[in-house]
Amino acid sequence: MSGIYIHIPFCKQACHYCDFHFSTSLKKKTELVEALCRELVLRKEELPEAVQTIYFGGGTPSLLSSEELQRIFDTITENYTVTEHPEVTLEANPDDLTKEVIQELSESPINRLSIGVQSFFEADLKFMNRAHNAEEALSSIKEAMTHFDNISIDLIYGVPGMTLERWQENLNIAVSLNVPHISCYALTVEPKTALDMFIKKGIVAPVNDAEAASHYEYLLEATEKAGYENYEFSNFGKDGYYSQNNTAYWQGKSYLGIGPSAHSFDGKRRSWNVNNNTKYIKSIAENKLPSESEVLSETDKYNEYIMTGLRTKWGVSLEKIALQFGEKQRDYLLSQAKDHLRKNNLLLENNTLLVTKKGKFLSDGIASDLFLTNDF
Repeated sequence: MSGIYIHIPFCKQACHYCDFHFSTSLKKKTELVEALCRELVLRKEELPEAVQTIYFGGGTPSLLSSEELQRIFDTITENYTVTEHPEVTLEANPDDLTKEVIQELSESPINRLSIGVQSFFEADLKFMNRAHNAEEALSSIKEAMTHFDNISIDLIYGVPGMTLERWQENLNIAVSLNVPHISCYALTVEPKTALDMFIKKGIVAPVNDAEAASHYEYLLEATEKAGYENYEFSNFGKDGYYSQNNTAYWQGKSYLGIGPSAHSFDGKRRSWNVNNNTKYIKSIAENKLPSESEVLSETDKYNEYIMTGLRTKWGVSLEKIALQFGEKQRDYLLSQAKDHLRKNNLLLENNTLLVTKKGKFLSDGIASDLFLTNDF
């Protein structure tokens, strides 16, 4: 099975922490939708397998009209084989999710909403420069749950000024709403963002890693108690509500990325589109794919498997390492893992390396210690 990711590069306003590709001008929205459909047609031979997941990310996909979304769906079903019950996710901002919009979305092929709440507190939302307020955060979820069974919300922790008590209350609210899936991300300072500039100018305090770690520790405790499984470092789902789209990424399955800045992967080659709306639209109009690509080396594949595997509940299979990369690489992995096994950051169970609860917040650093640094 494979997936299609569609990047919608428009937002009402720029969040201070965001470095994704988007435009706050909607002037080219109609042209962009047509270009997305044209790219889908141009690349229809790239996915020989049936499409199991369709994911609208961004940007802010909830800025599209129901007609624009249907135009894209029709193009997909006309050009690709789609499974009988695909997971179709739309990322949405609370301020876009009026009763009328939610009703329309529920009548479309979309069967999963990912709502960008980030926080239920006004101070946090203003700090992030979010377009919605705390009241809209709550009301959008409650209204969405009357029409959708499969809902995920995003929350951000480690925000300067966010006390542990406020983070605990954010989680308490999320759990009380009984949403089946929660994605929680540590605030990161990306280069050239407004947040980066504010910190450099001393307007905002730097992100405190120790505070973020304490927030994450509470996150693990609270979600486990409420019946969520931490199946990937940042993702917590109740039984039957894992994100099929994201799980496919972590398990190395093929996906097609459509739209400016979107990435694709076929198991051997990774490609990415130009991150410029005007150039993207112009190129697609000329039936040219505005993309670059690279073929992954065996070392790249090994390191990616280590990175993604350690972030998930499925871990890194030593058997898979030996079969796919060789026994020498398996022995190297075990040798590199010894120190983390001794420190109880890693656990070796059923021939699989797993990150322990103690090591979870350090998982990316642990992975880098296990990487191969030379091609083989």
